[in-house]
Amino acid sequence: MKIILDAMGSDNAPEAQIAGSVQAVKEFNDIEIVLVGQSEIINAELDKYEYPKHAISVMHAPDVITNNDEPAKAVRTKKESSMVVGATMLKNDEGDAFVSMGNTGALLASALLIVGRIKGVLRPALAPVIPTSSGVAMLIDAGANTDCKSANLVQFAIMGSVYMKNVLGYKSPSVGLVNIGAEEKKGNELTRETHQLLKQQTNVNFCGNVEGSDIIAGKADVVVCDGFAGNLVLKVIEGMGGYINQTFKNIFFKNIKTKLAAVLVKDGLKNFKKTMDYREYGGSPFLGIKKPVIKAHGSSDAKAVYSTVKQVRKIILTDVIGTIQTELEKMDLESAKTKPDFEK
Repeated sequence: MKIILDAMGSDNAPEAQIAGSVQAVKEFNDIEIVLVGQSEIINAELDKYEYPKHAISVMHAPDVITNNDEPAKAVRTKKESSMVVGATMLKNDEGDAFVSMGNTGALLASALLIVGRIKGVLRPALAPVIPTSSGVAMLIDAGANTDCKSANLVQFAIMGSVYMKNVLGYKSPSVGLVNIGAEEKKGNELTRETHQLLKQQTNVNFCGNVEGSDIIAGKADVVVCDGFAGNLVLKVIEGMGGYINQTFKNIFFKNIKTKLAAVLVKDGLKNFKKTMDYREYGGSPFLGIKKPVIKAHGSSDAKAVYSTVKQVRKIILTDVIGTIQTELEKMDLESAKTKPDFEK
């Protein structure tokens, strides 16, 4: 399999992408990685490493889309950017998946305008994996769609369920709908209608509404919401993780007594820190796109890049895209066809 990797446009580019790619191809002999970006810079960095030469190649792309660029405009005008070149390669079957740590909006625009949606998908969704007290959960959507219809949320639930089954091995992932209360009649028109539709889906293990505290408690394996709410949830979790980490440091390094206490609980603290580390989970797939497109964190280091390549390999091997298409064909919206909330 061939993974196309945007080597530019992130905080640690291209060093992190190259180091992570080298680690991945050394471990997995069934993958090839194409690094897309400014070839002179990439090749100079690659020369520092020993690796199977056939497993990593470089595609020159002289331009870079930055986080300051307006996403849709950048995709239209920066045709020779690493992101656009990489997405075009994926469209033209020159690779099996595309990964970027660059501008999230531009990557979504590239996925939509160049690669295209799976037939029947109303809107693709950004779907990161988040830590919970019982393991991990998928948050879908985390920011790609700030205004949604109930049909969108039902599709998010189906796509998230497929991912959790295929990539993370959950036999029957539970699906929860983010709401302000657990009761069925709570929430706004969108959540109430979505609740009823999710109850009808035979290919979704719907467990009902989940409140904010339920998400961290691990009540649902797939957490469904519109992108506005999802992005707020994601940023709160990321912020809380940073706050907790800093608080522990302040407590345990305050004086000699607390330093001794830190030694006693070192293993537990290390395990907790690992659960809160985004680098362990890889990137966030844009589910609903015809081929795998994954957004990794802009500050990804080599470890995060390696984890993302490992994740993408599993996405390809388990045919997540094909399974999503099959499951969406079973989507039951018959009872709501006449409602104006649905896209035709």
